[in-house]
Amino acid sequence: MENKDQISTLNTLIATTIDSITGYEDSAQNVDSERLREIFRRNADERQEVVSSLREEVRRLGGDPEESGSFLGKAHQRFEDLKAAITGRDEKAIVNEVERGEDYLKEKFETALESGDLTGDSRATVEQCYQTVRRGHDQVSQLKHGMEAGA
Repeated sequence: MENKDQISTLNTLIATTIDSITGYEDSAQNVDSERLREIFRRNADERQEVVSSLREEVRRLGGDPEESGSFLGKAHQRFEDLKAAITGRDEKAIVNEVERGEDYLKEKFETALESGDLTGDSRATVEQCYQTVRRGHDQVSQLKHGMEAGA
């Protein structure tokens, strides 16, 4: 299959983005701040749209889109760190872990765009999704730094 590398790259991004959605949803359920809950839920919804776009592109290329998160390596570790922060219901720790997950996701998209595996419509789709990911990343980063300044 000539699109094998593109499909593989897209499916990796799908799995990592699903991890992000799970992290946001879990975080939203475990913060007391309505403002944080709203931001986390909105970001989870935006990530769901990213996953839909990436899945659509995998199907267009003739592949089977990833249906679940990765839970491998770094993504799994980030999720475990997030669960620990959530257990303590420490909002600052939760935001820190969400930001670490965001850094990881942003890096995955950047690596995919730099790899040369993506061409044409697939590259355009990933670039568009990356803009959403970057906005979410920057927002969480600002939240984190705002909390640090207020401490």
